[in-house]
Amino acid sequence: MRKFRVHLNGRTYEVAVEEIDETGKAVHPSETSFRTVPLTTIPGASKGDEIITAPMPGKILSLYVEEGQKVVEGDLILSMEAMKMQSDIFCGRAGMVKKIAVQEGGSVNTGDVIAIIG
Repeated sequence: MRKFRVHLNGRTYEVAVEEIDETGKAVHPSETSFRTVPLTTIPGASKGDEIITAPMPGKILSLYVEEGQKVVEGDLILSMEAMKMQSDIFCGRAGMVKKIAVQEGGSVNTGDVIAIIG
């Protein structure tokens, strides 16, 4: 279950969304939320690291973590804007933020590395 904050017509709502597969069975977020990227293409990444990538093109609005910070599964990593909607990107596992590859105000394309969690 993932929680989202939705801003609509000047009001804020909190919603919880559960991802399901074709059979209706719940899918754990770590199984589907993060794209596999070859480690050889990512400076600073090691085997076993979580590579968080941009799920869509957009602009980075806010960073909520910094390099060296400890995080747990579900921690908010950053907020981005895509197609005039704000999307929050969360950590998929506990660890330490090894690298932040974006900056506030910057743009990302689908699949760009956002952060590395070791």
